[in-house]
Amino acid sequence: MKMNKRNARITLVVMAALLIFLAYVSAIGIGPTGTGAAKNIILGLDLSGGVSVTYQVVDEDPTAEEMSDTVYKLQQRADTYSTEANVYQEGSNRISIEIPGVSDVNAVLEELGQPGSLEFQLEDGTVVLTGSDIQTASAATQKDDLGNLEYVVRLELTSSGADAFATATSENVGNYIYIVYNDEIISSPVVNEAITGGTAYISGMSSASEAQSLASSIRIGALSLELEEISSKVVGAQLGQNAIKTSLTAGAIGIVIVMIFMILVYALPGIVAAFCLLLYTCMTLICLNAFDLTLTLPGIAGIILTIGMAVDANVIIYARIREEISAGKSVKGAIQTGYKKGIQRDSGWQRHDPDCRLCAEHAWYRQREGLRTDAGAWYCAFHDYGSDHFQADHERAL
Repeated sequence: MKMNKRNARITLVVMAALLIFLAYVSAIGIGPTGTGAAKNIILGLDLSGGVSVTYQVVDEDPTAEEMSDTVYKLQQRADTYSTEANVYQEGSNRISIEIPGVSDVNAVLEELGQPGSLEFQLEDGTVVLTGSDIQTASAATQKDDLGNLEYVVRLELTSSGADAFATATSENVGNYIYIVYNDEIISSPVVNEAITGGTAYISGMSSASEAQSLASSIRIGALSLELEEISSKVVGAQLGQNAIKTSLTAGAIGIVIVMIFMILVYALPGIVAAFCLLLYTCMTLICLNAFDLTLTLPGIAGIILTIGMAVDANVIIYARIREEISAGKSVKGAIQTGYKKGIQRDSGWQRHDPDCRLCAEHAWYRQREGLRTDAGAWYCAFHDYGSDHFQADHERAL
């Protein structure tokens, strides 16, 4: 008995220290940058404000490869405005772009929708190729004249681009060809020989990352599809700040109400449940920051909803324990039996099976339609199931 009490006290001290540590990290963070702090969580467009643009492809029946390539190139362009920019396909012929922290929609539209910003120029400024003449660009390796492995960029040209490049390289052996992206020279290889086969190699890369970077810049130089804007809007940051303030207030009130309810109804077990709820909330905030997850307004709604859902296993288990005590079992036996019945019969997989199946169907449908999966819609069902067992396990340990 003394050993059990001693172990229980040690467990209580460790869990209390863990809660204090997690609360400190989620509130202040670690290190000079405040790693793990809730203030560093990435906010979505609806919370931080920014620009939202939707394009539609002018060409009929674009291929999946063309759409994927265009999304990739637009993502690279959008990243120049914000590292939290998001570009995604909607349906079969629409592309949406969300850029947080930007207010000038006209500047964004002028940059994103332009089809040709990559050029191959001779020393006198003559344009030999544009981005539309490049079929693909990729990092590769080959052996040099001495048999040493070197990093290169492999270019595949279109038929018209191959003809133009063959003529230009034949007439400019020993001269430079400048690769210009957005009026900035990103590479200046020397023409060693005439290139007539439609495939060119740019050598002299010092590392694989340099070759990949140059290949990426060439790939995003021009859009493979013609796009037309069908909608654009600016989301004000003030709306997002008000939403954050209101949501945090609602979340805090919800946590306090649930904790008070559990303590008043279940006394000591209620204190354990309140403790686990705080632990769960701190871990959720830290995970959002640690994994660079973007928090949106639906995501906040999901977190607030799970505050109530997170303690339903406690309510069920405590009710079963009371039933076992009323039936004449000892406290230890009632806890063991009540815990087992509560988890297996009422709060296990079967109770959450409809939620999880609904999420799976939701994800399958949106993927089939080429739409994004709403993170807020996922949050409730899966956190519901996981938090039940998270709290129940800690209660058993305590």
